[in-house]
Amino acid sequence: MRFAITKCHGSGNDFPMIDARDIALSDAEWARVARVLADRAGPVGGDGLLLMTPGTTERPIGFRMFNVDGSEAETCLNGLRCVARMGFEALGIDRGGVQLNGSIAWAERDGDIAPGVYTVSERAGPASLDASAWPLGDLARAVEQPVPMLSSERAFTAVAIPNPHLVSFVDTIDDAELSAIGDICEAAPDWLPRRANVSFVQVRGDSLFVRTFERGVGLTNSCGSAMAASTYAAGLTGRIGWDVPVTVFNRGGLVRAVAGEDAMVTLSGNATFEWVGEVVIGTDDVCELTVTDRYDSEIAAWDGIVRTAARWH
Repeated sequence: MRFAITKCHGSGNDFPMIDARDIALSDAEWARVARVLADRAGPVGGDGLLLMTPGTTERPIGFRMFNVDGSEAETCLNGLRCVARMGFEALGIDRGGVQLNGSIAWAERDGDIAPGVYTVSERAGPASLDASAWPLGDLARAVEQPVPMLSSERAFTAVAIPNPHLVSFVDTIDDAELSAIGDICEAAPDWLPRRANVSFVQVRGDSLFVRTFERGVGLTNSCGSAMAASTYAAGLTGRIGWDVPVTVFNRGGLVRAVAGEDAMVTLSGNATFEWVGEVVIGTDDVCELTVTDRYDSEIAAWDGIVRTAARWH
């Protein structure tokens, strides 16, 4: 199989991305492509695979995302910005609806968050507190309360946007503790068959810092939907005000975020292209990569954001 690909990232969440509008592959084949391309031991690597798929008149951009393990996610808001940019450039537009796996989002070109940093604003939701839809054991809802099945005394808020997130506000982020809780969820126990993303969140003045164990990925430097879910949970629990812009930091960078009482969340962040090229995947899953062009100025512009975010962890 031969594909033209773009290597991109949103807030440090990096992906190979393919314009798949004219490519007919089964879900199983795309899962295989994701496992090969996202493999950090291979020539590409990433936190999953992004696809731009055919859209409609109302939602001109289609979006799919496969995790490193080949499972398909409901959404990936860091990746959505990158696919939106690909769609804007392919279709000659600067805004439009995006069809996700089971939901929709709105994306538009936004003012750059820093000079030379291509920025996209995305509006997603509504966030749901119906934990029974996951399901999360016999809990219908969890807001600032322990989840007994996690064997942790920490209080969690269960938010789906639309993929499921467990958010806990902490004074100190302990990666080992976060990973231990994430591993429990990643095992897909009977009480959590769809698994869940788990985030530890610090409130630092008028900003948030989010660290996430991502479903199908593991401990990650950045997860867009986790930042959205954490912002909504912070508003829900009175830690920030509704409709108040906040900066959300993570180890990969930052985004601007606004959560509304209507459960809609807007994230504004980068959609950085690093390089474009071509890959050939053989029947033995060996991947050969040829890079044809690089976006060195975009990479340099984002490095300034990373240096700013580094002061937060």
